[in-house]
Amino acid sequence: MVAAELAEDPEQGHAYAQAAKRLAARVGVVREACGIAAYRTGRWAETLSELRAARRMTGRDDYLPIMADSERALGRLDRALALVREANTAELDRAAQIELRIVESGIRRDQGLPEAAVVALQVPELTSGRRRPWSARLLYAYADALLAAGRADEARDAFARAAEADTDGDTDAAERLDELDGIKFEDLEDSDFKDDDPEDDDPEDEDLYGLEDQDLQDRLPELQDDDPRSAGAAPANGDVFPH
Repeated sequence: MVAAELAEDPEQGHAYAQAAKRLAARVGVVREACGIAAYRTGRWAETLSELRAARRMTGRDDYLPIMADSERALGRLDRALALVREANTAELDRAAQIELRIVESGIRRDQGLPEAAVVALQVPELTSGRRRPWSARLLYAYADALLAAGRADEARDAFARAAEADTDGDTDAAERLDELDGIKFEDLEDSDFKDDDPEDDDPEDEDLYGLEDQDLQDRLPELQDDDPRSAGAAPANGDVFPH
């Protein structure tokens, strides 16, 4: 089970969870891990099946945010909202309560109710200076809801706060903030060293690129003859050649 949780590749984590299920299908924590692994790979129906089983075995409601979000992903908004309402929030820790609100906000946006999506996320932690592990996700979801409601200035502020809180890079809040500010980053890898003026190229210099050291030694007298300094010519524009 540890391997399933630590696997960086979601598909590999799902495979580990399935292997554990074959050995201990009647253990609640195993079915929970299978549900989470399925969720990470976008297997929404499987997520629901596994977490329903885990919920029956453990009696816990911790899985409701993921279950509701899976129903939402399947387009079953009424079922998703019913799961949100079904939760006994008094028995959930604050992190699970916040996740439920984030899912509810997404459901409301899908229903075409952007202001209701904003209201769903208006909790005291929005204005608290204390950072929590879920602060970035809450602020990001709030910014998204504000943007959907046409409140771009407030959304920009929320994205800025989300980016500041997101020290682990779990969201793309910084990129969303740049988009709102109209900042675009171009790929400079090829353009940084591109010569825009082909007339500045010296054909003779190009001829030297492929020469070996001995060839350069052989051509040194010829190059010195062509150098205006070797013929006593005055530097152009009054410049002084370095010695």
